[in-house]
Amino acid sequence: MKLELTPQQKNAQAEFRAFVDAEVLPDANRHDQEERTPPKLIEKLAQKGYLGAVLPKEFGGKGMDMITYGLLNEEIGRGCSSLRSLLTVHCMVAHALCKWGSKSQKDYWIPKLAFGEAIAAFGLSEPNVGSDAKSVETTAKISGGSYVLNGQKKWITYGQIADVFLVFAQCEGKPSAFLVEKNTPGLSIKPIARMLGVRASMLAELHLDNCQIPQENIVGRLGFGFSYVASSALDYGRYSVAWGCVGIAQACLEACIRYTSERKQFGVYLKEHQLIRQMIAEMIANVKAARLLCYQAGYLKDIGEPRAIFETSIAKYFASTMVTKVANDAVQIHGANGCSSEYPVERYLRDAKIMEIIEGSTQIQQITIAEYGYQEYAFSPERTVMAQNLAARM
Repeated sequence: MKLELTPQQKNAQAEFRAFVDAEVLPDANRHDQEERTPPKLIEKLAQKGYLGAVLPKEFGGKGMDMITYGLLNEEIGRGCSSLRSLLTVHCMVAHALCKWGSKSQKDYWIPKLAFGEAIAAFGLSEPNVGSDAKSVETTAKISGGSYVLNGQKKWITYGQIADVFLVFAQCEGKPSAFLVEKNTPGLSIKPIARMLGVRASMLAELHLDNCQIPQENIVGRLGFGFSYVASSALDYGRYSVAWGCVGIAQACLEACIRYTSERKQFGVYLKEHQLIRQMIAEMIANVKAARLLCYQAGYLKDIGEPRAIFETSIAKYFASTMVTKVANDAVQIHGANGCSSEYPVERYLRDAKIMEIIEGSTQIQQITIAEYGYQEYAFSPERTVMAQNLAARM
């Protein structure tokens, strides 16, 4: 079996890389230090159609296949993990609306999201609720023809600038999803600063104080919030993050290749030292392995294979743990320079650690993978008999 990108995918990859090299990489460190993403950069992302990457063409989207979308996330992640986070959460909300939104919600919001006329954010995490997402404490009550929301959301990526939020709340004891526009009375937004990594992702807290929204703003049906809307969106998020990890690791590898080819120690270039070559070799192998897992997950998504969810968890788990090691080695190779903001590897390491937490932590992925393993590899009596019969014929 030969794994190879199509000519269209190769062309798209080259386009993505050129965009990142020209528009993202030059100022990525500055944006990280300023803890903001300039509106003009987001406009450029929208003009390229990348904010509508996964949306159907009939709504103005690019209609990308999942491999191409993955390549986009890798390249944006190679340049700036914060900007890739915008792509992640925006597309998560867009995907959720495409799958579970009403006709009126789709007709109104999807074109806006596709063209970047509106920015979407994902409102799931709370001060007391992270991985146990179905236990959100925010509440929604029906009052006349409206829902009234009360609660708090935290760590909302690009929450400072989002135009609409997909907010999850308990309604009659059932986790449900709602669209909340930024100017809705009762909604206040508080910026979060000084984070370890992805500092330009403009995190925010959302405070909902008797926040009243129209009844038609529910996404899906009552009780669909976690099992359907959030789960499908988070699966897209994990896929995006997995590819983003490959992008960070690729950036680390390229930085180390440059650095070890230019810096001398003990009279020779660093790349001539055997232990440096060992570290580079491990980087290359790990990046390629993670990329192949992402290819597999993307291919299964494209053909509609149910197993794609588990393969995405595997890709996210491996890629996020891999990139932390690769980024740590990249800083080590750079020595004291690697601890300075003058070199991007210190940003890569900070961003890499965040990847092990967002869209399902490393431990959550391990639980999911193990559960799948027990189902997939459990020895049933029928399977044992088949194995015995096969062995007898050999």
